[in-house]
Amino acid sequence: MNESGAQSPFALALQWLADPSRWTGAAGIPARTAEHLGYTVLGVAVAALIAIPLGLYVGHTGRFKSLAVAAAGMARALPTLGLVTLFALLIGIGLTAPLLSFVILAVPSLLAGAYSAVEAADPATVDAARAQGMTEWQILTRVEIPLGMPLLVGGFRGATVQVVSTAMLAAYVGNGGLGRYIFQGLGSQDYPQMIAGSLLVIALALVLDLALLLIQRLTAPRGVIAA
Repeated sequence: MNESGAQSPFALALQWLADPSRWTGAAGIPARTAEHLGYTVLGVAVAALIAIPLGLYVGHTGRFKSLAVAAAGMARALPTLGLVTLFALLIGIGLTAPLLSFVILAVPSLLAGAYSAVEAADPATVDAARAQGMTEWQILTRVEIPLGMPLLVGGFRGATVQVVSTAMLAAYVGNGGLGRYIFQGLGSQDYPQMIAGSLLVIALALVLDLALLLIQRLTAPRGVIAA
């Protein structure tokens, strides 16, 4: 407590989280966490369908790398809140607007991870595989991708952490997720609820980051330590 006897907003946020009523029902923490995680998985999955094939092609052929790097850099510079607002005005309230924004946010990390993974393969190993008569597709799938798997997973790790950290913006245009606590708290000046929502987002981001870090290390070829 402070000098006036009032509890700090952080202490009140912990009390908010400890309230059993917050952990049940459609608006409870488990349900909101599942929604938040669903937005994250969907955004990263759609982005992967776009970025991974492009990144593998760029890394394997060496073509259009400058264009890919420039496009990824431009996408990183776009403000996610601005994109959500713009798409909501153009498309309407719903999941489509934030999902498009999450896809754009995730593409740069996935693209960079994919082409870096292929480029990381030892050229001598690739040349040896080609000399043995392996096709380009076999070289990509049996040599380059396995050797560069930690970098590929690293791309997913970066994209996932970025999206889960900003998926709260789905609530900005009427959707669910942990962002509902933040925006509801903002609207009612319920700062403990805002802090609690922020802590939940941070905790979810840390859990996902650690899980993907473990996968990244497990996929490293023997004798190689994943960064």
